[in-house]
Amino acid sequence: MRIVVADDNALLREGIASLLMEAGHEVVGRSGDADDLLLKARSYTPDIAIVDVSMPPGYADDGLVAAAQIRRDHPSVAVLVLSQHLEPAYMLELVGDDASGVGYLLKDRVRDVAEFVDAVERVAAGGTAFDPEVVKSLVGGHRRSALDELSERERDVLSQLAEGRSNKAIAKQLYLSPRAVERHVQAIFQKLDLPDSEDDNRRVLAVLALLGR
Repeated sequence: MRIVVADDNALLREGIASLLMEAGHEVVGRSGDADDLLLKARSYTPDIAIVDVSMPPGYADDGLVAAAQIRRDHPSVAVLVLSQHLEPAYMLELVGDDASGVGYLLKDRVRDVAEFVDAVERVAAGGTAFDPEVVKSLVGGHRRSALDELSERERDVLSQLAEGRSNKAIAKQLYLSPRAVERHVQAIFQKLDLPDSEDDNRRVLAVLALLGR
């Protein structure tokens, strides 16, 4: 993969770049501010941009705004946003009406190198990677009729889908058989009245349902 890493903390920026290069990927650009990130995204058209929410010049949500602009201007570029604090509203703003190729993780997740690299690869491939704490907050805060139809176990599976996990990974996480997970996934699709299409697409639509989109 071709990757741009944007963070005003040079130590974290270089650390993430090193992790990804060790995993066999190419870091084509590094940015310390939002303006330079937009320039590099436009110049290099990477597969994915990894972006800190808070960056210069404003040190507010400049990174998030830049990430959203990248998604608008360069739809082929996936975006994984890293945040110091839990802000579900940031994730909702970033997702818009299309959850494919989007990730939102707390910075603490970078400590688990294998899981972080896996999340980067999933998002770059058009999947999702939403932080478990953010997903938990959204699940707890939604009382929409379609989601109310889901059983507790189906909600658990949907939360795992939102984190971007495969059926095999969900089975391991929830101590279920792969066949049981497949049954739950299909039940979720049916109860959320998702159109009959490729499962990968319906997984993204299920995540949008969770986000209230």
